[in-house]
Amino acid sequence: QGELVESGGGFVQAGGSLRLSCLVSKRTLSSHAMGWFRQRPGKVREFVAATLWSSGTTYYGDSVKGRFIISRDNYENTVFLQMNSLKPEDTAVYYCAERIGTTSKLEQPTEYNHWGQGTQVTVSS
Repeated sequence: QGELVESGGGFVQAGGSLRLSCLVSKRTLSSHAMGWFRQRPGKVREFVAATLWSSGTTYYGDSVKGRFIISRDNYENTVFLQMNSLKPEDTAVYYCAERIGTTSKLEQPTEYNHWGQGTQVTVSS
């Protein structure tokens, strides 16, 4: 079963960019999709983006559409989140997550089976 290792978080000024990576070290054939979520202090975990391993189809939360891009590398078992035009309200801990088996609810954190440890992203104004 997948062990997820995230990297790429950090500190950036508003308008800047960051790229997060998530390595799935034990990906299996039943791994269907990968998602990125974020959580701000005192807030619930929020859907950011998701992609399907097989087709590369992508899905985005409304707050990041047009600014963030999710992609995957099937050979390296890695998922990326390119974050552009960052805003202070993007400040959060970002988590990658793995979904085993199909689902129509990729925006729901409860649909995911494995989670990374989280990486902090801080955007200053």
